[in-house]
Amino acid sequence: MVTPRQIHGIDVALVKAAICRAERLTSGEIRVAVARYYFWGKVDRAAQHAFKRLRIAHTRQRNGVLIFVAPRRRQLAVIGDVGINARVPAAFWRELVDTVGAHSKKGDLTAGLVDAVARVGTILAETFPPLPGVNVNELPDTVVALP
Repeated sequence: MVTPRQIHGIDVALVKAAICRAERLTSGEIRVAVARYYFWGKVDRAAQHAFKRLRIAHTRQRNGVLIFVAPRRRQLAVIGDVGINARVPAAFWRELVDTVGAHSKKGDLTAGLVDAVARVGTILAETFPPLPGVNVNELPDTVVALP
Protein backbone atom coordinates (compact mmCIF):
# COMPACT_ATOMS: atom_id res chain seq x y z
CA MET A 1 0.00 0.00 0.00
CA VAL A 2 1.35 3.41 -0.95
CA THR A 3 1.06 6.21 1.59
CA PRO A 4 0.13 9.55 0.04
CA ARG A 5 2.63 12.37 0.43
CA GLN A 6 -0.13 14.85 1.17
CA ILE A 7 -3.71 14.70 2.36
CA HIS A 8 -5.58 17.99 1.92
CA GLY A 9 -2.27 19.86 1.91
CA ILE A 10 -0.97 18.12 5.05
CA ASP A 11 2.58 16.81 4.65
CA VAL A 12 2.13 13.24 5.83
CA ALA A 13 5.87 12.53 6.21
CA LEU A 14 6.43 15.52 8.52
CA VAL A 15 3.51 14.59 10.76
CA LYS A 16 4.55 10.93 10.85
CA ALA A 17 8.10 11.93 11.82
CA ALA A 18 6.69 14.09 14.65
CA ILE A 19 4.65 11.12 15.91
CA CYS A 20 7.73 8.87 15.88
CA ARG A 21 9.81 11.47 17.77
CA ALA A 22 7.10 12.01 20.37
CA GLU A 23 6.44 8.33 20.98
CA ARG A 24 10.12 7.58 21.66
CA LEU A 25 9.70 9.48 24.95
CA THR A 26 6.57 7.74 26.19
CA SER A 27 4.60 4.53 26.45
CA GLY A 28 1.60 6.50 25.13
CA GLU A 29 0.26 6.37 21.58
CA ILE A 30 -0.59 9.22 19.22
CA ARG A 31 -2.75 8.90 16.11
CA VAL A 32 -3.58 11.57 13.55
CA ALA A 33 -6.62 11.06 11.34
CA VAL A 34 -7.76 13.28 8.49
CA ALA A 35 -11.32 13.25 7.18
CA ARG A 36 -10.91 13.18 3.40
CA TYR A 37 -14.44 14.26 2.59
CA TYR A 38 -17.14 16.42 4.00
CA PHE A 39 -19.30 14.67 6.60
CA TRP A 40 -22.57 15.58 8.27
CA GLY A 41 -22.84 16.17 11.97
CA LYS A 42 -20.43 17.35 14.60
CA VAL A 43 -16.68 16.97 14.43
CA ASP A 44 -16.60 15.52 17.96
CA ARG A 45 -18.95 12.74 16.93
CA ALA A 46 -16.89 11.95 13.83
CA ALA A 47 -13.74 11.95 15.98
CA GLN A 48 -15.32 9.55 18.50
CA HIS A 49 -16.21 7.23 15.62
CA ALA A 50 -12.61 7.40 14.34
CA PHE A 51 -11.29 6.79 17.87
CA LYS A 52 -13.23 3.52 18.01
CA ARG A 53 -12.48 2.54 14.42
CA LEU A 54 -8.73 3.03 14.90
CA ARG A 55 -8.83 1.00 18.15
CA ILE A 56 -7.12 3.70 20.18
CA ALA A 57 -8.79 2.47 23.38
CA HIS A 58 -7.02 -0.88 22.97
CA THR A 59 -3.68 0.17 24.45
CA ARG A 60 -2.50 -1.49 27.67
CA GLN A 61 -2.48 1.70 29.72
CA ARG A 62 -5.42 3.36 27.92
CA ASN A 63 -3.10 6.25 27.07
CA GLY A 64 -3.82 6.81 23.39
CA VAL A 65 -4.59 10.21 21.88
CA LEU A 66 -6.36 10.98 18.62
CA ILE A 67 -5.92 14.24 16.75
CA PHE A 68 -8.79 14.32 14.25
CA VAL A 69 -8.77 16.92 11.48
CA ALA A 70 -11.62 17.78 9.13
CA PRO A 71 -9.89 20.22 6.74
CA ARG A 72 -12.91 20.85 4.53
CA ARG A 73 -14.93 21.86 7.59
CA ARG A 74 -11.95 23.64 9.13
CA GLN A 75 -12.50 21.75 12.35
CA LEU A 76 -10.42 19.67 14.71
CA ALA A 77 -11.00 17.46 17.72
CA VAL A 78 -8.49 15.96 20.14
CA ILE A 79 -9.54 12.93 22.16
CA GLY A 80 -7.55 11.28 24.91
CA ASP A 81 -8.35 7.82 26.25
CA VAL A 82 -9.43 7.36 29.88
CA GLY A 83 -5.90 6.77 31.17
CA ILE A 84 -4.54 10.07 29.88
CA ASN A 85 -7.76 12.01 30.58
CA ALA A 86 -7.50 11.06 34.25
CA ARG A 87 -4.16 12.89 34.42
CA VAL A 88 -4.50 15.78 31.95
CA PRO A 89 -6.96 18.66 32.37
CA ALA A 90 -9.56 19.23 29.65
CA ALA A 91 -8.11 22.70 29.12
CA PHE A 92 -4.97 21.09 27.63
CA TRP A 93 -7.00 19.55 24.79
CA ARG A 94 -8.75 22.87 24.09
CA GLU A 95 -5.36 24.64 23.93
CA LEU A 96 -4.21 22.09 21.34
CA VAL A 97 -7.26 22.75 19.20
CA ASP A 98 -6.59 26.51 19.43
CA THR A 99 -2.92 26.02 18.53
CA VAL A 100 -3.67 23.97 15.44
CA GLY A 101 -6.41 26.43 14.49
CA ALA A 102 -3.99 29.36 14.68
CA HIS A 103 -1.52 27.60 12.38
CA SER A 104 -4.32 26.65 10.02
CA LYS A 105 -5.48 30.26 9.74
CA LYS A 106 -1.94 31.12 8.66
CA GLY A 107 -2.21 28.45 5.96
CA ASP A 108 0.08 25.87 7.57
CA LEU A 109 -1.98 23.01 8.96
CA THR A 110 1.06 20.73 8.83
CA ALA A 111 2.98 22.96 11.26
CA GLY A 112 -0.05 23.02 13.55
CA LEU A 113 -0.26 19.23 13.60
CA VAL A 114 3.48 18.84 14.16
CA ASP A 115 3.26 21.32 17.04
CA ALA A 116 0.23 19.53 18.52
CA VAL A 117 1.91 16.12 18.27
CA ALA A 118 5.01 17.49 20.02
CA ARG A 119 2.88 18.95 22.84
CA VAL A 120 0.95 15.70 23.24
CA GLY A 121 4.28 13.84 23.29
CA THR A 122 5.56 16.08 26.07
CA ILE A 123 2.50 15.58 28.26
CA LEU A 124 2.52 11.83 27.58
CA ALA A 125 6.22 11.64 28.47
CA GLU A 126 5.50 13.33 31.81
CA THR A 127 2.53 11.15 32.68
CA PHE A 128 3.41 7.89 30.89
CA PRO A 129 7.20 7.54 30.61
CA PRO A 130 8.60 4.65 28.57
CA LEU A 131 8.41 1.27 30.25
CA PRO A 132 11.75 -0.60 30.04
CA GLY A 133 11.35 -3.86 28.17
CA VAL A 134 7.62 -3.28 27.72
CA ASN A 135 7.51 -0.11 25.63
CA VAL A 136 6.18 -1.43 22.35
CA ASN A 137 4.51 0.54 19.62
CA GLU A 138 0.90 -0.60 20.02
CA LEU A 139 -0.60 1.50 17.22
CA PRO A 140 0.74 2.50 13.78
CA ASP A 141 2.44 5.90 13.56
CA THR A 142 0.89 6.71 10.21
CA VAL A 143 -1.43 9.57 9.34
CA VAL A 144 -4.76 7.98 8.48
CA ALA A 145 -7.01 9.31 5.73
CA LEU A 146 -10.58 8.44 6.62
CA PRO A 147 -13.42 8.36 4.10
